[in-house]
Amino acid sequence: MAAAEKHQELFERLVDIRRVLHENPELSMEEHETTARIRSWLQEAGIPMLDYPSLKTGVVAEIRGEQAGPTIALRADIDAPPIEEQTGPPFASKSPGKMHACGHDFHTASMIGAALLLKERAQELKGTVRIIFQPGEEIAQGAKHLVDAGVLEGVSAIFGMHNKPDLPVGTIGVKEGPLMASVDRFEIDVIGVGGHAGIPNKSVDPIVAASQIVSGLQSIVSRNISSLQNAVVSVCSFHGGTAWNVIPDKVKLEGTVRTFQTDAREAIPGHMKRIAEGIAAAYGAGIDFRWFSYLPMVNNDGRFIEVVTEAAEDLGYETVPAEPSPGGEDFAVYQLEVPGFFVWMGTGGTEEWHHPAFTLDERSLPVSARYFSQLAVKVLERWS
Repeated sequence: MAAAEKHQELFERLVDIRRVLHENPELSMEEHETTARIRSWLQEAGIPMLDYPSLKTGVVAEIRGEQAGPTIALRADIDAPPIEEQTGPPFASKSPGKMHACGHDFHTASMIGAALLLKERAQELKGTVRIIFQPGEEIAQGAKHLVDAGVLEGVSAIFGMHNKPDLPVGTIGVKEGPLMASVDRFEIDVIGVGGHAGIPNKSVDPIVAASQIVSGLQSIVSRNISSLQNAVVSVCSFHGGTAWNVIPDKVKLEGTVRTFQTDAREAIPGHMKRIAEGIAAAYGAGIDFRWFSYLPMVNNDGRFIEVVTEAAEDLGYETVPAEPSPGGEDFAVYQLEVPGFFVWMGTGGTEEWHHPAFTLDERSLPVSARYFSQLAVKVLERWS
C-alpha cells in the first residue's frame, strides 16, 4: 500500500475512534464503557494488554520490540469533564452534562494510533513501549492510582502530551523544565460573632473581615514572591450567611494557588496564613487555615529535549517553544517516579480547554500518532 493510502487509512480509523469516544464521554473514574472500547480496539489489532487487578477503569497495553532493551511509557488520559456540549456536530455528546471539552478523546485516539504504528514497527524497537490509557486526570487522581497499581514498574522514562488549540496542526510545542504549574487548594474559615444586621457593633462581622482577606491575599504575588517567579493566588469561593438581616458567625473562602517554582510553592501558604490571621485579628475575628497539596508541576527532563525535537523534524513537523500553562496536569505524578517529557500537540481549535464549544482539527490525529510512534523508536534506540 502506498504511503498516502496508509496515511489516509490511519486518518479515517482514528477519526472513527475519536468520534465514538466523543459521543460517549464518561466522568473521572467512571470510564467503564471507554475502557471496554479501548480494550476492544486493541484486541482487534492484536496488541497485548497488561492486567492490574486494582484498576477498575483504564487500560495498559504493551508492545515488545524484537530487540531487547529498556521499557518506556506513553500516556493518554481518557476521562471527560462535567460540561454541557455546545458544538452541534453529528457526533456531539449523547450524555447530558458530559463532554470531551479537554480533548481526551483526541489523546486516546492518538495513542491508539501510535500503538497501531508501533506494532507494525516492532522490528525497529530496541525495547518495549508501554502505553497507558489513564482514567481520572480531570480530578488529578488517576496517575497516582496507576502508580500505586504498579504501571511504572520497570519503566525508564515516560512521554505524553496535551492538545493545544492555539497551535496549528503539524506544530509541536517543546520546552524543558517547568511546563505546567503545581496545583494546590486552600480553605480559610473566617470566624466571627453573629448577630443582628441592624446592631453590627454587637457582632464581629466575618463578611467584612473575609472581604479584606480576599484583597490582602492578592499582595502575595506582587510583594512576597520574587518578580522573577510565577504564581497565581485565586479565591474562587466565598460562602457566608443565610439571611439578609443576620450577620453570620462564619465565612468560608476556598481557592487555588498555582506556581512554577518549588520555593514559591513552599513559601505561599505561610504568607497566606499570616495575612489572613493579621487581617482577621484587626477586626476581632479568627481564622482556620487549611492547605491541600494537590499536584506538583509538570517538569520536563532536559535530557530528552533533543530527541523530542528530532522526532518531530524526522516527520517534517515544526517544533516551537512551548508556552507554559498555569493549568495543572497529573502527568506530573509520573515524573516524580521516572524522568519524563510532556509536549503540546497543535490541534488548530477554536476555543480553549473546558469551553462548551471546544473543537479541534481532526487532521492532527495522525500527526500525533506518527509523532509518538517515531519518538518511541528514537528514545529506545538512543537509550538502549
